[in-house]
Amino acid sequence: MNALSDLETFLRTRLTEPLPGAQAQWRFAPKPARKGWDPGQTPESARHAAALILIYPGAEGPSIPLTLRHSTLPHHPGQISLPGGRLDAGERPEDAALREAHEEIGVDPASVRIVGPLSTLWVVVSNHLLHPFIGITDTPPEFKLAEREVEALIEAPVEHIRDSERLRQYRLARDGIIVDYQSIELGGHPVWGATAMVLGEFRELFG
Repeated sequence: MNALSDLETFLRTRLTEPLPGAQAQWRFAPKPARKGWDPGQTPESARHAAALILIYPGAEGPSIPLTLRHSTLPHHPGQISLPGGRLDAGERPEDAALREAHEEIGVDPASVRIVGPLSTLWVVVSNHLLHPFIGITDTPPEFKLAEREVEALIEAPVEHIRDSERLRQYRLARDGIIVDYQSIELGGHPVWGATAMVLGEFRELFG
């Protein structure tokens, strides 16, 4: 068995067990958090969105694609994200994750095997309930970036995501308050916020 198939076998087994959930997400949450916010909540008013952690054979072993959001976007410009977006009416979350990966970075949905979901995450700033999914493809995708949404694609080896030496403290001003984030350094960029919270649970799957 190769590294990718070993990883898929591990993940399929691990995802049948209880997920790390909000406890893992909180490690990468902003501090201080917004009053009354809990990433594990599922407000009825929240709009549903989905994202894909796509594992593929990269140059340095199994890797996932991250996107550098275009600086002209109205929401989260210049941030590092997983491919994802809002659900269409009647759409299943896993189908939305695949569709968004196709629209944003050109991944063929038919080439992806959905392994399973991670815990949902309430993104309070946009009031979205995010449904993250793990998928695997056996060959490196022929990435095609949506020019208006994605400035660049970052290949993040799974081993880099798991590497505690890549954890950093990231500090920003929010509403006149200094906020600290636990970030992951990937591809020369600090990954923080909701993306780091999703990847934080992903890395906790490995213990």
